[in-house]
Amino acid sequence: MKWEECRNMSVDKEKYFELQNELSLKGVVLIAVSKTKPAEDILELYELGQRDFGENYVQELLEKHSALPNDIRWHFIGHLQSNKVKYIAPFVQLIHGIDSLKVLREVEKQGQKVQRKIDVLLQVHIAREETKFGLDTKELDEVVQYLPGCNYLNIKGMMGMASLTEDLDQVQNEFKQLKLLYEKYRLLIPSFSILSMGMSSDYKIAVEQGSNMVRIGSLLFGERHY
Repeated sequence: MKWEECRNMSVDKEKYFELQNELSLKGVVLIAVSKTKPAEDILELYELGQRDFGENYVQELLEKHSALPNDIRWHFIGHLQSNKVKYIAPFVQLIHGIDSLKVLREVEKQGQKVQRKIDVLLQVHIAREETKFGLDTKELDEVVQYLPGCNYLNIKGMMGMASLTEDLDQVQNEFKQLKLLYEKYRLLIPSFSILSMGMSSDYKIAVEQGSNMVRIGSLLFGERHY
């Protein structure tokens, strides 16, 4: 398996405790991004008390879910294809990247099949890079119109990724933009409670702008080697 071949260093335990202390004081949930990392590294963090882990690839998530403790809360944080929803619907804790009405409809369909209400976040495009996925305001409105008929999904909030840039003012403004959208749509969707934004390089700015969930990988596991 791919993730067994990518071991390069163990978990930075000191950084983990530092992050947990910093974030818990502010009421921010830490998602440890474990994509491409081996089970041994995940277990290191698990033994320290971490339960929320984020994965980008469905096959890798399925392998880890079957091999690791069943009380781990698995978050799918990558781009999700509609034909892959059925594989994670029975157990996923939270799907972060709902970036189209098509995928949202599929989550509702698969939730009905497994008789399980699935928690999701709406991914909003806030970066200047066109390569990043996400809904625009027109698509957000289409999602809101679709929701009254849904019985097997919970829209828990929004997720967004800022541009990969050294211009911190731009990053701050993009997070600020997402916070404003979150507050607007929270009035329309009562189940909103999560604003997921911020990664290893920009989580401090994200938390300052109102994020209550961050996705941290390289600070905990070291840089990835693909």
